[in-house]
Amino acid sequence: MEGLVGPTLKHTTNMQIRFTDSQRFLNLLMKTMRLLLFSPRSVPPSNNSKQDFGRNSARVLRSKTAFFRDEGAKKSAVLLGLIMAASSPAFAASTSSPFLGHWALTIPGGGAGWLGVTETNGKLSANILWGGGSVLPVSDVKLAGGELVLTRQSGGARRGTTGAPPTIETITAKLDGDNLKLTTVKSRANQPEFDRAEFTGKRTPALPPAPDLSKVQLGEPIKLFNGQNLDGWRLINPRAANGWTVKENVLSNNPVQEQGQPRRNYGNLRTEAEFEDFNLTVDVNVPQRGNSGLYLRGIYEVQVDDSYGRPLDSHNMGAIYSRITPTAAAEKPAGEWQSLDITLVDRHATVILNGKKIINNQPILGCTGGALWSDPLRPGPIYLQGDHSGVSYRNIVLRPVVK
Repeated sequence: MEGLVGPTLKHTTNMQIRFTDSQRFLNLLMKTMRLLLFSPRSVPPSNNSKQDFGRNSARVLRSKTAFFRDEGAKKSAVLLGLIMAASSPAFAASTSSPFLGHWALTIPGGGAGWLGVTETNGKLSANILWGGGSVLPVSDVKLAGGELVLTRQSGGARRGTTGAPPTIETITAKLDGDNLKLTTVKSRANQPEFDRAEFTGKRTPALPPAPDLSKVQLGEPIKLFNGQNLDGWRLINPRAANGWTVKENVLSNNPVQEQGQPRRNYGNLRTEAEFEDFNLTVDVNVPQRGNSGLYLRGIYEVQVDDSYGRPLDSHNMGAIYSRITPTAAAEKPAGEWQSLDITLVDRHATVILNGKKIINNQPILGCTGGALWSDPLRPGPIYLQGDHSGVSYRNIVLRPVVK
């Protein structure tokens, strides 16, 4: 009993415990309390159980007044405190939240998405990535009937104007082990329900600790761009317009739109080869108001943008798009060649822009907008965004991490 009550209570008070059934926890505490009150330490065993039973029972009753002065009182106080904590609303919320964590989504149509659910002081909150764009907070999160219900709002008239009513999207998630079965449905004031669809999610493994980069071994350099042609590269969407050309050891994208003609959709360019962890160095030249992106493993975008002179932001040059904000502004003005030195190891990113470290071994919680898929463990290509504006790249060299 000493081994159960003393050390177990001592360790329990210093741990964050997540229970899926608070009633089971309360039952366990009550059993432990009974064992504590009537343990062999309080009622020593007797060789004559029949004759000593009455005397032992009386001894227990007489000891009740003095009980709270002995060592057991401290243990009982801890138990009572845990029982009170388990009865609180915050505990009830945490015990009924198996949805906490990060989820890789495959959204309707097959695109990549991400969901992160957290809890603070018993209140749930969530952020979601839906295909392209940024990771955004969800306006409302609640549990109902064992399901997670998320509410998002978009559109609607601006303040002081009239226009279309806002669109309310309700996403309902059911848990199936480490998988989610989700349903989305939209509604407006004048349209009760539309765009209903089903999709799936999978819990992502916990992030490993930040790697010791001084111990990471890199293999031989691989020249991804040969400076002569597009060997080793292809469009992600073969039906898209190809704006990529090679001239004088420079890979350039020129997505020209002809006036008076339908808009042409230009393609993103990816390597044929796929990689796991690596170090990547590349030079990039962004024109004025230019925008592109360099994707690691096909799912993490390092932003390429004319952000010179802007305040720090997770959408600036060298950022992990909408996820990690650079700690310093190291951009050069538009039209100048800039250098990127990027290391990706164990889902942690380090970015050096123009010789200055702007992201230092920071964890990436999930994929970014435009990802090819949402699985963070799957190897993937390097891909260059070509559907935004003109941009040029050169000296693209990758050194894989040696496992």
